Amino acid sequence: MAQDGKKWIVYYSLSGDTREIARQIQASTGADITELELVEAYPTDSGAMSARVKRELAGARPALKALTGTVDPYAVLFVGSPNWGGTIAPALAAFLSQQDLSGKMVAPFMAHGGGGLGRSVADIQSLCPNATVLEGLAIRGKQAGSAGEDIAQWLKRLGMVA
Repeated sequence: MAQDGKKWIVYYSLSGDTREIARQIQASTGADITELELVEAYPTDSGAMSARVKRELAGARPALKALTGTVDPYAVLFVGSPNWGGTIAPALAAFLSQQDLSGKMVAPFMAHGGGGLGRSVADIQSLCPNATVLEGLAIRGKQAGSAGEDIAQWLKRLGMVA
């Protein structure tokens, strides 16, 4: 059963909503947790930010700060992101594109402002062709702090908790 394998939560959060969801998943599962950090932070100017995100969503991957862990010892990866343009943030796409997740289970979660999971699950499947991508969880960003019951039900459906 999935709850027996070692778990790692890897996520990117800009506003803190995805971080809050990740912390709740960690509290329920005991998984290790890592927040992805960019080498070059996003600009605070909305025009410059928008231009950069547009380039990255078109395929330019941002550079990530080095991680202390590797995916090797983990059976399950919870991967989290805000919904940007209907998919995962470029930071998470960069992380996934650098990993060999063959044989791993990948459980996506997303904070959103109304777009739900968008095409994120399909995009994650494309980035992790040899992994088993599980049912995703979408939480409205404004409700991240009070999403405990939704998270608990999702984790039960995935077999990650008893």
